[in-house]
Amino acid sequence: MAVISTNLEIREDETTRTRFKVYTRKDIDDIRELETLSEEQRLDMKAVSAVLPFRVNNYVIQDLIDWNNIPDDPIYQLTFPQPGMLKDEDFAHMCDLVRQNATTENIKKAARTIQDALNPHPAGQMELNVPQMDDERLDGMQHKYRETVLFFPAAGQTCHAYCTYCFRWAQFVGINELKFAAEQADMLVEYVHQQKELRSILFTGGDPMVMKSKVLRRYIEPLLDPSLEHLESIRIGSKALAYWPYKFVTDDDADDLLRLFEEVSEAGKTLAFMAHCSHPRELETYVAQEAIRRVRSTGAVIRCQAPIISHVNDNADVWARMWTEQVKLGAVPYYMFVERDTGAKHYFALPLEKAFRVFTEAYRQVSGLARTVRGPSMSASPGKVVVDGVTKIRDEKVFVLKLLQGRNPDWVGRPFFAKYDPEASWLDDLQPAFGEKEFFFEPEFRKLQETRTAQSI
Repeated sequence: MAVISTNLEIREDETTRTRFKVYTRKDIDDIRELETLSEEQRLDMKAVSAVLPFRVNNYVIQDLIDWNNIPDDPIYQLTFPQPGMLKDEDFAHMCDLVRQNATTENIKKAARTIQDALNPHPAGQMELNVPQMDDERLDGMQHKYRETVLFFPAAGQTCHAYCTYCFRWAQFVGINELKFAAEQADMLVEYVHQQKELRSILFTGGDPMVMKSKVLRRYIEPLLDPSLEHLESIRIGSKALAYWPYKFVTDDDADDLLRLFEEVSEAGKTLAFMAHCSHPRELETYVAQEAIRRVRSTGAVIRCQAPIISHVNDNADVWARMWTEQVKLGAVPYYMFVERDTGAKHYFALPLEKAFRVFTEAYRQVSGLARTVRGPSMSASPGKVVVDGVTKIRDEKVFVLKLLQGRNPDWVGRPFFAKYDPEASWLDDLQPAFGEKEFFFEPEFRKLQETRTAQSI
């Protein structure tokens, strides 16, 4: 097995930068960089973070944020709570409670009322995606598409820092019934044995890279058994290359983690590292580039994806620069997603037309190697729906849409059309074009919903 070396040299006076230090809501007043904010601004931050999760670390604070560009700095917007993330009446109510030093119980109660109205698990994740085995729900897994199953290891249900737009915010607010989490790998292995059409497993969360390598190894090693020859790839969904690249470079278990990645390749399977990369700034630090080099040295493929969101990356030049840098570093641009209909969507979401325009303008700027990227794509209830165009057909202006993934694989690749709506930001906002009553997949999808409902009774 190869010995994986690092080119990163850490001076003795820099070692504190490589020690992970996390800050949460209770630490807002202790973050030195926030001292320039007024007490009222910090109170606003505490009010929002009582509803939506807040977690950041020393690397993000010291190396990624330009504190001379607050509040407009994109990484600051990406990680620190903003007043606009709550609707006006909710924000005012939470500010009043914080200002009055309300009890923790009363603040949590008010926050829960707001959280319940934020569509905690969009696209039928709880109702439609959780598989069964031997008549038992596997609550730490999701199986939406035939070839791929998602697994949520319990030890990986947090992140090195939280993205303010995160569509899985409900995992992090301390409400157990909203969590996906699995303790044991045994049920995953048995499920993969039974599902011969499965080709890929995605470890997700949270972020699996918060786990020590020895814990991750307990989940991955059993999947390398030759009896699971139909399993072709293991994916790891992670923001760690952006938020804590030291995980792959100088952390105590960095070398063991990369050896585990090598073992996946040596077993004849692809290790696909699904890197969440929201802004080119995340790729510019030397340690991030070294982390990418080390991960790639194991035979892993890095694929980069993120949603397009206001205040952070709603600009074609930003995306073109990011895709170009990804290719330069040997990563593969994979998806531009549309912000899901959950959490602070009203603050981050763009109209589909603008998302399509940004994607197209960025796509035109890059070389063919970067045109592996697909988007803008909505991970909606029936599947991944991409906006392929905005055009006129028979004197009617329409969105041209297509499923890149579907609950029924037969839906994939079939074009369909929606009436043009300049304000639409999600599939549910759209209506069929040309006088059709519903989109082609809706009758079958409705039957699927009815079947799953009947099974749960």
